[in-house]
Amino acid sequence: MPPKSSRSKSSKSKSSKSKSSRAAPAVRKAARGRASVRKPGPRPRKTAKARSRARRPIALYYWPTPNGWKISIMLEECGLPYELKPVNIGKGEQFAPAFLKISPNNRMPAIVDPDGPGGRPISIFESGAILQYLGRKTGKFYPADERKRVEVDQWLFWQMGGLGPMAGQNNHFRMYAPEKLPYAIERYTNEVNRLYGVMNKRLADRKFLAGAYSIADMACWGWVLPWERQGQNIADFPHLKAWLDRLSARPAVQRGFALGKELRQPPPTDPKEQEAIRKILFGQRARA
Repeated sequence: MPPKSSRSKSSKSKSSKSKSSRAAPAVRKAARGRASVRKPGPRPRKTAKARSRARRPIALYYWPTPNGWKISIMLEECGLPYELKPVNIGKGEQFAPAFLKISPNNRMPAIVDPDGPGGRPISIFESGAILQYLGRKTGKFYPADERKRVEVDQWLFWQMGGLGPMAGQNNHFRMYAPEKLPYAIERYTNEVNRLYGVMNKRLADRKFLAGAYSIADMACWGWVLPWERQGQNIADFPHLKAWLDRLSARPAVQRGFALGKELRQPPPTDPKEQEAIRKILFGQRARA
């Protein structure tokens, strides 16, 4: 209800601020093959110049994979406006010269923030670096206190150096390898199992990896979600399962996970097409 005229100015201001802080972000507009912009809801009044700058979206170079979800989830959690720039890794779009200027490792995700440090644009590749940058930019999900930040960093880098690569290799030998290699499958299935066990112990006495919900949780979630494809039984890790369910229930996680879902196509059944995709994804060598 609108404030009564008898209320004080301070009460009106407090009520207006409370309503503004609760405003839900607008629904993201998605379209296949086109950029889509997601804008936050109403904010306190600013000058025309400030409003123009505030509306400039971050360009998100993305494909719906566990690494891509890290960033779409963080952007949704922070309520930052962003523009979707699909990078179809199955077609080799990650090797386009324009994209390589942003991500020299020819991997997505990457971002370009038009309002970077000093008000100048900045491009960032590598999902962990992007998460840290967005955390510093917004002051959300990445604490300023050094001890708390170290807690987040160690689990973020644990994912970058352990959970992600091992789960990725597990998925490769199970789903993409042209021949089934029992040793490789067993090796990476066991290692993912060990890593699940590390998370399960960690989560036995806390709800999130670093104590409070953070970019470390966002980084790990997408790599645990396909536990069945990784040859695991999530019921063997009750604390990890509770964490997975806890994150999956968050609206921002659901929106970040859904981003670009319509862009993914079923894997080809034709052997020639399968081989062509394998060469694009896994057969690359150094380029001049």
